[in-house]
Amino acid sequence: MRQALAPLLCDDDDKAAGKARRASVVAPAQRSPRAQRKTRTQRTDEGLPIHSFQTLLDDLATVTHNRIRFGASRTETTMFTTPTPLQQRAFDLLQVSLTM
Repeated sequence: MRQALAPLLCDDDDKAAGKARRASVVAPAQRSPRAQRKTRTQRTDEGLPIHSFQTLLDDLATVTHNRIRFGASRTETTMFTTPTPLQQRAFDLLQVSLTM
């Protein structure tokens, strides 16, 4: 899950580019230009704020599934809260749909 969400995290999601920047296998690891840009701007390539894994999970935890019952008829329906653009991007990366 963390690997799928890497574009939204502080993590380096382009390890091949970082590896290509290393002078040798014994040299210190290098971060990719994309990871450096995310850290510097605190934004993803889409302009969304970057998160740690835990803060992203905390943000996703605010999406709720609500069962609504209407008056005396006792008719019920189910609704999800509308995800923010960041939450929707995370669900897209995880290939998760919020439909019943």
